[in-house]
Amino acid sequence: MPKSAEVIVIGSGIGGLCCAGLTARAGKDVLVLEAHSQPGGAAHGFERQGYHFESGPSLWSGLSRWPSSNPLAQILRALDQPLDVLTYKDWDVLFPEGHLRVGVGGNGFERVVERLRGPGAVAEWQRFTAVLQPIAAAADALPLLALPASVDGIGSLLSRSGRLVQHLPAIRHLSGAFGPLVDRHLQDPFLRHWVDLLCFLISGMPMADTNAAAMATLFGEWFDPESCLDFPRGGSAAVVNALVRGMESYGGRLRLGATVTRLLLDGDRVIGVELSNGETLHADVVVSNADAWGTAALLPEMAAKAWRQERLSTPGCHSFLHLHLGFDANGLEDLPIHTVWVGDWERGIDSERNAVVVSIPTVLDPTMAPEGHHVLHAYTPANEPWSMWAGLQRGTPAYQEKRGQRCQVFWDVLEQRIPDLRGRCKVVMEGTPLTHRHYLSTHQGSYGPALSASKGLFPGVTTPVKGLLQCGASCFPGIGIPPVAASGAMAAHAITGRKAQRDLLRALDL
Repeated sequence: MPKSAEVIVIGSGIGGLCCAGLTARAGKDVLVLEAHSQPGGAAHGFERQGYHFESGPSLWSGLSRWPSSNPLAQILRALDQPLDVLTYKDWDVLFPEGHLRVGVGGNGFERVVERLRGPGAVAEWQRFTAVLQPIAAAADALPLLALPASVDGIGSLLSRSGRLVQHLPAIRHLSGAFGPLVDRHLQDPFLRHWVDLLCFLISGMPMADTNAAAMATLFGEWFDPESCLDFPRGGSAAVVNALVRGMESYGGRLRLGATVTRLLLDGDRVIGVELSNGETLHADVVVSNADAWGTAALLPEMAAKAWRQERLSTPGCHSFLHLHLGFDANGLEDLPIHTVWVGDWERGIDSERNAVVVSIPTVLDPTMAPEGHHVLHAYTPANEPWSMWAGLQRGTPAYQEKRGQRCQVFWDVLEQRIPDLRGRCKVVMEGTPLTHRHYLSTHQGSYGPALSASKGLFPGVTTPVKGLLQCGASCFPGIGIPPVAASGAMAAHAITGRKAQRDLLRALDL
């Protein structure tokens, strides 16, 4: 039985490409299969009428400096793929408290807090960040790329590294939820709302369910005096293209328009995949970058039955509404690259259409649109219920009417700043959970598993099926760009072995 590759990766999301790049770097023959016409999964970019749009992540950090604790930055460095990164220091928020411009870094945020809540709230925030500093240092001392593939937790590494000893008191916080830390140290309502928002933007869940290690790392980066936010020139597509180039430079291959419909088994071992056109491809190892539900659905019903059923019954985060615009920028010289709107804190940060994120990347990178124009991507961050869309079909009058009604929230927010926006638009694309599912093949358009950090960590990259690994937002460390990059690295370590992992860490001085 001839092999098509030593390793097949299903899906070219950030996690899949990181896995493929590091596996190819270690000398393995790797083939990535992507159903879509563009690589990148949720991070893919696309072009319409000269406007270059982004489909997913808009907030980036840890890419412009080295050393960096961001696993994605570490993997790009390992693949010798530097990015052209633009930096910025503030973003806008439209909160019930008013329209604010919030500076990145401790001082910038504290100025906003003092203006809104007074010196007592500033002191409370300073005490909170002081509590977080040793936790962030502990997370930094435990690089995710150093974790062995079989580790679902952090405790088993304590005996492996002498440099962790000084961080032992803080390490216990890394595997739990962030909410208890906040509850112990923050009482001011605005500060608590702010932290809840940041948690929701990162994980799709409130702070009571968001991983403490992820948030401590974020605060460690954002509230450093020298901190900034990053934007890769060309948007998320530039990151994806860099990962693809890195993988291909080591002989890895990417095949687009290749939809995997099932996993091929020989007894209890995965030996390859079957595509929608009936073609079969064989490999020693298959890595699924599909979500939990999609990976389980590729297995025969009786294979790893309990594990398969557990994955199929995984609770999911809500989905998204999207708006993509290409519009005339004349007279709009002071737009922020990002604006976050929250309607009503008391409804809960995860309530439907209660939060909107707006990104206008052409504020920093004008090359993403025709001269004198902007591109805009706005989305509701994992707060749109699938139940509102389950019975509809894209393209029908009922669907289009519902889409217009639900996406009105974007126009209500945007027209506060640009009253004549509709008249400026050259391209308008509204998206729903059905759009999200159609292009990203995600279960019910979900952001990913709704697995609370208060109840344990995400499943690891290994599976009970021989020859089958997984990576991406359904695996440890969880949802978000740095975690999915780390999951890809962990899957690569499972394939390439400890020596290759040690060589990688040595090359990166981690």
